[in-house]
Amino acid sequence: MVRSRRIAGAPVRPPEPSRVDLHSHTARSDGTLEPADLARAAAAAGVRILAITDHDNLAAIRELTADATAVPVGLELLAGVEINTVADGDGPRWGGELHVLGLGVDPADDAFEAVLADQRARRRERFVRTLALLRAIGMTVDDRAATLPQDGRDALGRPTIARFLVEKGHAASVEDAFARIVGAGRPGYVPRDGIGPLTAIRAIRAAGGLPVLAHTADAADRRAAIAELRDIGLGGLEVHYRRYDAETVASVAAVAAALRLVPTGGSDFHGDGETYAEAHTSIWVPIEDADALNAALEERAYVAGPAAWTGGLTP
Repeated sequence: MVRSRRIAGAPVRPPEPSRVDLHSHTARSDGTLEPADLARAAAAAGVRILAITDHDNLAAIRELTADATAVPVGLELLAGVEINTVADGDGPRWGGELHVLGLGVDPADDAFEAVLADQRARRRERFVRTLALLRAIGMTVDDRAATLPQDGRDALGRPTIARFLVEKGHAASVEDAFARIVGAGRPGYVPRDGIGPLTAIRAIRAAGGLPVLAHTADAADRRAAIAELRDIGLGGLEVHYRRYDAETVASVAAVAAALRLVPTGGSDFHGDGETYAEAHTSIWVPIEDADALNAALEERAYVAGPAAWTGGLTP
């Protein structure tokens, strides 16, 4: 779930339905749709290349690739993940969380899965601590949390708790829950514990993927820090984000071009208060983004050697 500032200038007007979405979430992290339901909805909306980027979890892509009937004909899936790093850990100082997408990672990479499993364990610990804090301030949602899987498969997060707060009448919407209760500095907020950006970037690279900095509207103001991230392995920058206006897209694109980072884009769809079809109307990710990503993944696979997982897209 993204709570970055919304951009309120002239909106991007898609020249045609976008065929590419390189940032989306399912119920395996903080989305609302089952993986197969998201795949069907994206295909029905005209998407032909879909990256599922659940937080710290590759379960969705494994489920879909294990069942050939779950993926609509004509839809190509790309394994992805979103890692919420603690920016004051390793790597450049950022002053808050830094979200890194790993696009084209190998779902069968055991070392990478171990990193993600540790992240999920930390998420669950934070989740439990947040429940206790809410209980202490009179906003108990434990009965709803008891319905969740207990085996560590899902990457639990604050959006799930925010939905519980809405269901229990403590908040009017997920956004309201973050603004008043579980957002940073609010009474129900528990700080994140996790890996830093350097560790995340290296892990994504080792798993054959391209590390991409997600939803950074103020990229122009953070150019020096982004350049530091590039120097330690960052390979892309999310340029075509559906909450950006045209001016912001141009500004972020200029940073990506100047730093020679692969431009990517996506819906960051979660499903709160909208269907995928509704979200898709405001998505515009040029097919050239998929081409550039494909080229970067192929180059990465070539450098890593013939035994590496190549990923690869077919626009």
